[in-house]
Amino acid sequence: MSATMLQVAEGLLALPGAKHLPHTYKDPISNLPTLPEAQVSDISIPIIDLEALHGPRRSDIVKQLGQACQHRGFFAVKNHGIPRTTVSNIFDTTREFFHLPKEERMKFYTPDPNSDIRLMNAYKDEVANVFVARESLKFHCHPVADYVSKWPTNPPSFRKYAAEYLTNVRRVEITLLGAISESLGLERDYIEKKLGGHYASLNYYGACEQSDLELTYGVRAHTDPTIITILLQDDVPGLQVLSEGKWMDVNPIPGTVVVHVGDLLQAISNHKFKSLLHQAMVNCEKERMSIASYCYPSSDAMIGPPKKLIDNDHPAVYKDFTFGEFSEQMWKVITFTDTRLDSFKCSTA
Repeated sequence: MSATMLQVAEGLLALPGAKHLPHTYKDPISNLPTLPEAQVSDISIPIIDLEALHGPRRSDIVKQLGQACQHRGFFAVKNHGIPRTTVSNIFDTTREFFHLPKEERMKFYTPDPNSDIRLMNAYKDEVANVFVARESLKFHCHPVADYVSKWPTNPPSFRKYAAEYLTNVRRVEITLLGAISESLGLERDYIEKKLGGHYASLNYYGACEQSDLELTYGVRAHTDPTIITILLQDDVPGLQVLSEGKWMDVNPIPGTVVVHVGDLLQAISNHKFKSLLHQAMVNCEKERMSIASYCYPSSDAMIGPPKKLIDNDHPAVYKDFTFGEFSEQMWKVITFTDTRLDSFKCSTA
């Protein structure tokens, strides 16, 4: 399998159908603005107050959240209730893990995309002639009790601190999915009822040399094949999103997490919400870390738009399909973007 295929396999960790070998590969990178050509500038980031969802302003916050999903594809969440010490601890243990000797980290390397835990190394993509600098440890994490015994014991704090953080993130996820459902005019538990697994990615980006910049990425441009992705950033910039054909910096905001709309929420919303195209760049002075939590449905969950969102003015963009069928299709035609959904579009869309 080529380096490019390894990167694809990384993105599909733990999804049903991962055991099947891919047949067709489509790389959209050549069709996107590259970093030297794109205009990189700061944009205002929609900020959602999670605490306010539990009070009298809930309807206003739900509306704000829906507008952020529709017009931006992402938003930051403040007052999420994850303790500062929990955030500090997960970054500390992540740093310790990636500072371990390589032979210790490599105990978790496997080419098997079905593995419950998997280390992915930085690599050179010979096809696109770029270096992808991220190292990541990806693993199943829900329910925590079912998987914690498979997580690293070195550093000794890993299991405790990862479990604390990911338990808190699951709570945030459920709260957000309820508000997202309401923003679409659906029952609060509509999306929650579809939930299946959950996995996490601890990401480490070492500082790069200035001469490497033109061909070094942290992570290349992609959308996530999830419902939503919750991203915790440290204080080092690196996340960028594509907005109106331009790459925009999403610089860290202390005390917040960033939430991305994924491909599956795009389908559930009947394309009202757009899956976020994003990438990560490396920093030449500092190492960078992020913790991504991926939310996806059970294999038999129906993902097509609900009838409530379909009428004469809003015809169905997508057919009904299960998450298992989506996962299977991802291994037939592999792509980094929401074109994963093309085979499930209605003929009239």
